[in-house]
Amino acid sequence: MIKTVQGRIRGRTIELAEDLGLQDGQEVRVQVTTVTPPSATWGEGIRRSAGCMADDPDFESVMQEIYRERKRERRQPPEDA
Repeated sequence: MIKTVQGRIRGRTIELAEDLGLQDGQEVRVQVTTVTPPSATWGEGIRRSAGCMADDPDFESVMQEIYRERKRERRQPPEDA
């Protein structure tokens, strides 16, 4: 039987959100994958990955400048060979 359920870690115990319907003492193999809640606002993932720049008041303007520069570079006509 393979079944995916969510749970919560409590020390060395995993508390499952639902009953698996198995007998008490039944041996099982467990594969754990962490669940990351979705970001509440657009760009929150970038801010979390920014490290020390996340609280920088100029962060947004720096990111906008990078975006504009990249956009401008893509629109340049190819050079003649």
